[in-house]
Amino acid sequence: MKSEPDEYGWADLVKAGEGTWDGVRNAQASNNLKAMRAGDLALFYHSRTGLEAVGVMEVSAEAFPDPKDDTGRWVAVKVKPVYPLKKPVPLKVMKARPALADMAMLRQSRLSVAAITPDEWAEIMGMAGNAPSTTA
Repeated sequence: MKSEPDEYGWADLVKAGEGTWDGVRNAQASNNLKAMRAGDLALFYHSRTGLEAVGVMEVSAEAFPDPKDDTGRWVAVKVKPVYPLKKPVPLKVMKARPALADMAMLRQSRLSVAAITPDEWAEIMGMAGNAPSTTA
């Protein structure tokens, strides 16, 4: 899940303790939000500036109507911080890994919410110095 750190970064989520992931206005990204279940883990990725995965968060509330959407078309989820990555994983490092070549976020760079496979998760956790067995 991507967010611009100057608008809403990892530190903001940690400070709040729980946040609403809203403002997603792409059909595929919205479908990915709808597929999330409470307890699912997700990477927090700093987009635009930073360009790196920085933390792991947990979905604490499944899809509900986005409070910032007057049309009723879009959804949001609630997330909580779980832990920061021991080492942030930069986008250029992810792109250089053959094991991540098919990762949705890398193939569709404008997608703000994308699915990740268990193998991709393990690869990124290993790159970050976190336990690779921790799964999404």
